[in-house]
Amino acid sequence: MEEDTSRSDLALDRQLCFALYACSRAMIRAYQPMLRELGITYPQYLVLLLLWQWDQDGRPVSEWTVSALGARLMLDSGTLTPLLKRMEKQGLVSRRRWESDERVTLVGLTEGGLALRPKAQAWRDRALGELAVPAERLSALHRELWLLLDELQPDGKI
Repeated sequence: MEEDTSRSDLALDRQLCFALYACSRAMIRAYQPMLRELGITYPQYLVLLLLWQWDQDGRPVSEWTVSALGARLMLDSGTLTPLLKRMEKQGLVSRRRWESDERVTLVGLTEGGLALRPKAQAWRDRALGELAVPAERLSALHRELWLLLDELQPDGKI
């Protein structure tokens, strides 16, 4: 006798992890036109978002470290370092050793990295305006996902 998998706890469509995975892939796919236009990848976009935020917040450049970027983006150095090297070759960021501690690498925005910000903002504003999903629903989902993340990793680490 065959099991009714649609009612099984292990049915694919009943898995929160799969729903989050599928939504994440769909969201990243929705960003592809902008990413192609800017000539960057989604992980590079995340790095730029954080650097743009730090720049606007007036965060001291001494705090713009690879380790701080990795912690905030939840990326390990094995993933982040090659990503930053590619971004440096593209002229989006600069990397340099900190004079006070040669083990620390500082990351900075270049003119090229700064120039992408208004383009990304204009694209995002336009794309959000075209969404069929109400802004209130997106905002509520955003809050819920951060609450879920806090519960899944209470120490702030992956």
